[in-house]
Amino acid sequence: MSRIVTQNRRTAETEIALTLDLDGTGRAEIATGIGFFDHMLTALARHALFDLRVQARGDLHVDFHHTVEDVGIVLGSALAEAMGDKRGLTRFGQALVPMDEALVEAALDCSGRAHLAFAVTFPRGKVGEMDSELFEEFFRALAGNARITLHLIARAGHNTHHLAEACFKATARALRMALTRDPRLGEAVPSTKESL
Repeated sequence: MSRIVTQNRRTAETEIALTLDLDGTGRAEIATGIGFFDHMLTALARHALFDLRVQARGDLHVDFHHTVEDVGIVLGSALAEAMGDKRGLTRFGQALVPMDEALVEAALDCSGRAHLAFAVTFPRGKVGEMDSELFEEFFRALAGNARITLHLIARAGHNTHHLAEACFKATARALRMALTRDPRLGEAVPSTKESL
């Protein structure tokens, strides 16, 4: 079964074209107009072993909020579609990722219930030109539209760049684990409810 999804979203604020292959090799072609965000999405794809293509145009002259949030919406929606009915999925994933002095834990459940618990504080207001508060906005949009429960917790760190990068890499590793097919499950849904 193919787990390749293409989605497009167009509003008065942004235009996004995205293709996601859950069974890729970590290739990324990212162009959002926001340098550090491109770097983070590339890291996400590489460490989740997704193939990810994102072309985004947004009202960057206003600020970066709409573009970052809408990419999160589209990527989350693509994840939800690619997971399908979740038959055979491992379902849960977790990762504890160091990035120099920073240490971030991600734990997630492909539960069908959208929730973000975000316990990460960024010492600086910006990384490059990107506002640090937008990282939480991205993960909230991602979790909400993928309908996953995602916990991100900073265990250590004082460098904003390192903390942000550890968030993306930890989420990537947790997604990679959760979305792997478990051969022991076969086509079973990983829930006692038999539906997710």
